[in-house]
Amino acid sequence: MAKRKEGNFFSPGNAKRPRQEELDDFDKDGDEDECTVSFTNGTSTLTAAEVGIIESIQLRNFMCHSMLGPFKFGSNVNFVVGNNGSGKSAVLTALIVGLGGKAVATNRGSSLKGFVKDGQNSADISITLRNRGDDAYRASVYGDSIIVQQHISMDGSRSYKLKSETGAVVSTRKEELIGILDHFNIQVDNPVSVLTQEMSKQFLQSKNEGDKYKFFMKATQLEQMKEDYSYIMETKERTKEQINQGEERLTELKRQCLEKEERFQSIAGLSTMKTNLEYLKHEMAWAVVNEIEKQLNAIRDNIKIGEDRAARLERKMEEQQVRLNEAEKKYKDIQDKLEKISQETNARAPECMALKVDLTSKKRAYNEAEVLYNRSLNEYRALKKDDEQLCKRIEELRKSADQSLEPERLERQKKISWLKGRVKVLQDQESSVNQEIEQFQQAIEKDKEEHTRIKREELDVKNTLNYNQRQLKELKDSKTDRLKRFGPHVPALLEAIDDAYRRGHFTYKPVGPLGACIHPRDAELALAIESCLKGLLQAYCCHNHADERVLQALMKRFYSPGTSRPQIIVSEFRNEVYDVRHRAAYHPEFPTVLTALEIDNAVVTNSLIDMRSIETVLLIKNNSVARAVMQSQKPPKNCREAFTADGDQVFAGRYYSSEYKRPKFLSRDVDSEISDLENEVENKKAQISNLQQHLSALEKDIKHNEELLRRCQLHYKELKMKMRRSISEIRELENIEEHQCVDIATLEDEAQENKIKMKMVEKNMEQQKENMEHFKSLKIEAENKYDAIKQKINQLSELADPLKDELNLADSEVDNQKRGKRHYEDKQKEHLDTLNKKKRELDMKEKELELFQ
Repeated sequence: MAKRKEGNFFSPGNAKRPRQEELDDFDKDGDEDECTVSFTNGTSTLTAAEVGIIESIQLRNFMCHSMLGPFKFGSNVNFVVGNNGSGKSAVLTALIVGLGGKAVATNRGSSLKGFVKDGQNSADISITLRNRGDDAYRASVYGDSIIVQQHISMDGSRSYKLKSETGAVVSTRKEELIGILDHFNIQVDNPVSVLTQEMSKQFLQSKNEGDKYKFFMKATQLEQMKEDYSYIMETKERTKEQINQGEERLTELKRQCLEKEERFQSIAGLSTMKTNLEYLKHEMAWAVVNEIEKQLNAIRDNIKIGEDRAARLERKMEEQQVRLNEAEKKYKDIQDKLEKISQETNARAPECMALKVDLTSKKRAYNEAEVLYNRSLNEYRALKKDDEQLCKRIEELRKSADQSLEPERLERQKKISWLKGRVKVLQDQESSVNQEIEQFQQAIEKDKEEHTRIKREELDVKNTLNYNQRQLKELKDSKTDRLKRFGPHVPALLEAIDDAYRRGHFTYKPVGPLGACIHPRDAELALAIESCLKGLLQAYCCHNHADERVLQALMKRFYSPGTSRPQIIVSEFRNEVYDVRHRAAYHPEFPTVLTALEIDNAVVTNSLIDMRSIETVLLIKNNSVARAVMQSQKPPKNCREAFTADGDQVFAGRYYSSEYKRPKFLSRDVDSEISDLENEVENKKAQISNLQQHLSALEKDIKHNEELLRRCQLHYKELKMKMRRSISEIRELENIEEHQCVDIATLEDEAQENKIKMKMVEKNMEQQKENMEHFKSLKIEAENKYDAIKQKINQLSELADPLKDELNLADSEVDNQKRGKRHYEDKQKEHLDTLNKKKRELDMKEKELELFQ
């Protein structure tokens, strides 16, 4: 861009208005991202590199560098290269700040004090500009070079020294620096000279031709020229209007002068003057009456317009009341349905409990019948075994009646002693095996508990991994389009909203998502703000319910049924932010959510005030300090709650920890977030792998111990069987009668009596079996009835879940309608007050008119 001529620059006719924004914001803070610097210099009269060239720069205690430079630059294009942390960004940032740029233009810090190195009290920047040739700036004062030195203090203030080539201080005024930059045509606020990374992304990613045109206007200074031209034209019009008014006034004065001269000449005497005086008094009275009548007519017209507007407001009130009644009716219908389902569930609960008690009693009766049957069966088997033994013994006695019994008795005694010794050995083995079984059971139980715990931990880690992977994907998508942070469908939805607005489907274009319209002043408070606003960050604002219905229809295209949609807030759009000073919380050290946010749109601010009362919520970074402010002492006036930098919510008597570790929507350093999430995903995968290896080892141990337990249990059973056989054999040997005079007839009578008992037990056993089968059928029937009633109760619970969601939506709708009704009531009250005031004024004017009549 060609440099302006010296003569034209100082010409009064061509002088530009002062850049007030530079004067006002010279010492204010801001925040932007990394920038690329390109200084435009040159002139239509110079050949090359005579004025405005940056010759060198030197930094001290700036950002993370104690001493950097001086760097010497060439006359043409310069490339600054180096490893990460070597100071490239520091040099570029220092050029912007040192030449009067705001911190917001650097995107490297939230305030100027952030550029001072940690542990130091101040930072210094020294920049040398070339000032040679015929077009040099005050060459006699500055010489061939102008040295711009800036000193930044810890409190964020800064001061300048403009020195000559010899080092003499020429000026410390900001206006002098602005004059130098204008003379050299160095524009730190022009994206052609200073193009930030964020602005370049917006320019490359923007699909809106209007944004690109605005960029073009600003880059070519056409926007500044347009403002200057508008200012000149307004001044011209005002001057013309003043001239025309002066001419009209002059004509009127001339006319009055002539009238006065004529009247002076026409005065013949006192009588004529008295006559004229009376006439003028009458004229004056009628003029006053005429003026009052004009005022009365104007007031009547205003009252008529006011009454018409009052009627319109009354109709709107009635419409709003109808919508409120519909919303309340819908809420009541859903509530009645839920109440009906709840009553039906409660009505079935006693029946379910009774069936459960009946089922328990039937099971108990069946178990008792089964026990009696098994007892009779065991008794029958014992009697049958006794019968067999009696028969066998009778047979043996008959055969051995004539044989010698002494050798047999000795043999029996010897065998009994051997069997008892064997039983003792088997009992010792049984005790040992029983201990091993208990040890294996304990080991298996411990491994299973550990397995269950690890399984739950693995499930939790997998859920966390899935959530982190989804968030990582959203963050990567948001690198190309920041709006995708708020959902994959948001960019397409916003395009559909733009298209519908162009077609005239909206009264006012909906605003949203709200999270895209707000920016934290302090990045460390992003998580706290998200924890406070939650779902409101994805919400949209509509001017009226007609716009809401259109937006709902658009959302149906992108959000399938059953999935959650963003909330829609219906509130009349206003250009002014609510005055909440009388009800806002205040603390000298900590901001509220309202003051911690940069919000350009008044609609967004008012919606957040209405929905979340952000003016009453404090943000306190430190958890212990938050507890001290809210709980150890009386909370600040109007403060309801507070949030910490970790997202924890603090009330006067309660404290809730946050579920989230990082902000999802308001984070600025996306690359750092992506890197952290990738590391966390890898850590989770490694953790899952370790848990799976641990689970596999536990499963192997469980299988191995179960196999050993099974072997021990088999061995235990074998020992038990051997012991029973040995004990039974001992008893048989001990029960053998050694007397030869055994009465076989007595044994036969005993056998006969045993057979009679067997028949009685068998008959009793059959009856008990029938009872058992009967109780079994009753138990199955009770189980079926209990399962049926349980299934019905579960079905009712499933029906109640969607109704609860609908009830929440209906409740939100009722709240919106009530707010709308209150809004119209306030407007109606305000309008009626104005109308009554007009009517009182009309009465006063009519009474005043009656006095003249």
